[in-house]
Amino acid sequence: MDLSGVDLNLLVVFEALWLEHSVTGAAVRLHLGQPAVSSALGRLRQLFHDQLFVRVGKEMCPTAKARAIAPELLHALQILRSSLLNHNQFDPRTSTRTFAIATSDYLANLILPTLIQTQAAEFPGIQWQILALEKELWIQDLERGTYDLAIGTFGELPDSIVSFSLIDDSFVGICRHGHPLLTSEMDLERFVSFSHILFTLRRDSHGIVDKLLAGQGYRRRIGLTTPYWFILPNAIIPSDLIAIVPHCLACHFIQHYPIAKFDLPLALPKIVLEVASHRWNESDPALNWLKEKLRDRFSGLEGTDDQQGKEP
Repeated sequence: MDLSGVDLNLLVVFEALWLEHSVTGAAVRLHLGQPAVSSALGRLRQLFHDQLFVRVGKEMCPTAKARAIAPELLHALQILRSSLLNHNQFDPRTSTRTFAIATSDYLANLILPTLIQTQAAEFPGIQWQILALEKELWIQDLERGTYDLAIGTFGELPDSIVSFSLIDDSFVGICRHGHPLLTSEMDLERFVSFSHILFTLRRDSHGIVDKLLAGQGYRRRIGLTTPYWFILPNAIIPSDLIAIVPHCLACHFIQHYPIAKFDLPLALPKIVLEVASHRWNESDPALNWLKEKLRDRFSGLEGTDDQQGKEP
């Protein structure tokens, strides 16, 4: 295609429509009138020989062709912006940037105290926005710019998403101090004799632990299911309920509650905690700075004392 006859501003309109899913929203984002955006959309449709965005209910939804070309177009725009800016312009000491991070409640509790306490004086203008990580929608939310980064366990990712590993965590059991489970050696029979708490975001009552137990002829009783990690101490402390949690979270609980941890009689897979962002943000100096801060924070967590909180 001969670019000399192409108005590259149309690509900026495409980006705004992609992010907003609305002609009105795109107009507000670009500080243009709605007729101007509608006109630009018509020219985009002629350029790509496709409708690109079609109205479904109250939204302008991308067509298959729009979804196919969006990653490269938006990445190209980000490269152009970065090329036109001085990469040294981001100064965390004077920046008023708001960083939006999608993650779970327990990871937020691990990240935020250090980021806020150690940086408030040095980087007073920076603000943090923590959003819920929705398993089914987080990739779409990254594409739409709802947040800058996502932190969690993701598995296989599409080419449009880049990620790096923070730490490899493991699972441990937790219970209250003085729990009868701690008085003798742990085995599967003893493990399933107590009621369990199951953390789940899927509103089910069957997890990987139940599959492993079934494979060895055991079944546990689920006394409570919850999508909230931080309800666990309040449920465990006054009862004989036990739960299985990531090691980092167990250490956090032990520091603040009368809770002990114990090794599991099952071989559970490791948890790989990752930071994910969209490929078109790879050259954003502010996000690269934030990623380094997260690496620093989690490198400290890897050295957590395994002896901490053992039952006296």
